[in-house]
Amino acid sequence: MSTATQPEKHSFQAEVQQLLDIVIHSLYTDKEIFVRELTSNASDALEKLRHLQITEKNIHDDRLPLEINITTDENGGTFTIQDFGIGMTREELVENLGTIAHSGSKAFLKAIKESGQNNDNLIGQFGVGFYSAFMVAKQVKVYTRSWHPDGTGYCWTSEGKGEYSIEEAEGQRRGTKIVIELMEEAKEFAKDARIKDILRKYSSFVPFPVNLNGEKVNTIQALWLRSKNEISEDEYKEFYKFACHAFDEPRYRLHFSADAPIALNSLLFVPGDNMERMGMERQEPGVALYCRKILIDQHPKGLLPEWLRFLKGVVDSEDLPLNISRETMQDSALIQKIGRLLTKRMLKYLEEESRKNVEAYEEFFTRFGFFLKEGAATDFTHKDQIVPLLRFESSLTEPGKRTTLAEYIERAKEEQKEIYYLVGPNRKAIENGPYLEAFKARNLEVLFLYESVDEFVMNNLHEYKEKKLVSADRDDLDLGDVSTDPDARSLEEAEVKSLAQWFRDKLGDRVAEVSGSNRLVDSPALVLNTDKMMSASMRRMMKAMGQEGDLTPKVNLQLNPRHPLILNLAGLRNANEGLAVKVAEQIFDNAMIAAGLLDDPRPMVDRIYQILEEASKKD
Repeated sequence: MSTATQPEKHSFQAEVQQLLDIVIHSLYTDKEIFVRELTSNASDALEKLRHLQITEKNIHDDRLPLEINITTDENGGTFTIQDFGIGMTREELVENLGTIAHSGSKAFLKAIKESGQNNDNLIGQFGVGFYSAFMVAKQVKVYTRSWHPDGTGYCWTSEGKGEYSIEEAEGQRRGTKIVIELMEEAKEFAKDARIKDILRKYSSFVPFPVNLNGEKVNTIQALWLRSKNEISEDEYKEFYKFACHAFDEPRYRLHFSADAPIALNSLLFVPGDNMERMGMERQEPGVALYCRKILIDQHPKGLLPEWLRFLKGVVDSEDLPLNISRETMQDSALIQKIGRLLTKRMLKYLEEESRKNVEAYEEFFTRFGFFLKEGAATDFTHKDQIVPLLRFESSLTEPGKRTTLAEYIERAKEEQKEIYYLVGPNRKAIENGPYLEAFKARNLEVLFLYESVDEFVMNNLHEYKEKKLVSADRDDLDLGDVSTDPDARSLEEAEVKSLAQWFRDKLGDRVAEVSGSNRLVDSPALVLNTDKMMSASMRRMMKAMGQEGDLTPKVNLQLNPRHPLILNLAGLRNANEGLAVKVAEQIFDNAMIAAGLLDDPRPMVDRIYQILEEASKKD
């Protein structure tokens, strides 16, 4: 047959022209998508031929390799993609390229399923991917020959402006070759480096070799679809670094597949370190979403809960109902179902690891515990699975060692109905403060919380295994009497009330109440925040955020009637009231510092000098 024969002119179906306008101007958000779509179509054509090689005995050019070849010509401004797949007849050219949203892939898959066979590796099922070429094309030529032994080669040509032509073309081998003459503003797609980046981004795991200007691009396998027993540690590490753009070694790895309630395959990694912890900006979602090995979304929002943003890897589901451009998901409920399935499985995996290797999990929690705490405070769906994974230091653990809430309960007294905790910048600050001594004297364990998120966790949990989570600096705690030295001097009850009233009069509105306390052992006084909705740490956080309004705390002051300073002050107020007032104010400010509630220390410093000056006077 000769290519000199006159081309047959055809008009696009009216709806096809409308579709072309949509594709070119609004369907795809990025023009580079055309490379993904044409590569996916080529993969489909090869997959169809691979199936036919099993069912058919006589296939034209059956020794041609099942591969995709892409060439770019920067000088000529062209992009060419060729596959040795199933090819098309003249009728199929008209039907597939001239008819609205007709998909050969979809029809082929339907035919296979109706015959009782199955092939789920077909990618394109919407029939519009080919038209994406017109976003960048001045002209598109499609050279094709069907797999049938007596097939004829054809050339389909169009500028996407309402018409196309078909003519016979001699010398065509089985399969399809698409030659795109690029528009001036799309000449970037004739550059080797640009196409290589796009292929690695979207099509790294196409099941057939993808060659760009003679170089194979997809060198990494889709490990998530292989059996775990077949994969070496080095392969996992190589995949992690390639797919997750990582330079470190993964800390944990979860290779997980499911058939129900939804079919999916996933490979998730916990990185070696937490970039947010190292001062980097807030991470984007790190688990990429694939459909049949083709990237759909590199950073899918809403797939996994926000607190799992530290995870990296891939999840691939054949059940995804994509929209017509494959760029977004139509069924958000299905995406949420995938997310819940992955989240529960990841939490189960972390729980197993925390038991198998305690030290490794401790190291993980040091770097990534913040995310789990964020989840415990915000994710009510998975809260019950997250809480057992939390770890805290406590008054009974060695410095640097942590305990679980369950272990705390095992050590607690039988009659104890609360889990106590204290918030502070570090262990030393909590241990040297006045709030812990009452619990130490009564042999009650207290959890130590160092991060701002910890308090949100406790406030949102409220209780754990029917034991209330209670801050140890609350003013309404009744810890009962503690045994003291019977010979130790102490103010009488009437003296305590008198001194408390005197403090109240001198301090004025700075305190809500003043009273004696049986919870103090070594410290002369402490202040207790009366606002249960606004702790000291929350107040500091709100001030740092520029929160307007009066954030001055309302506190109760408690005095230790057995402490020498309080005993001396009771007499000093009668002998030298001026000095006694200064000492009382200093006791109050010291207690405010211990509670983290003193905003301006300058008046306190001036007062200390006054007290020292008076104390140093010679008689």
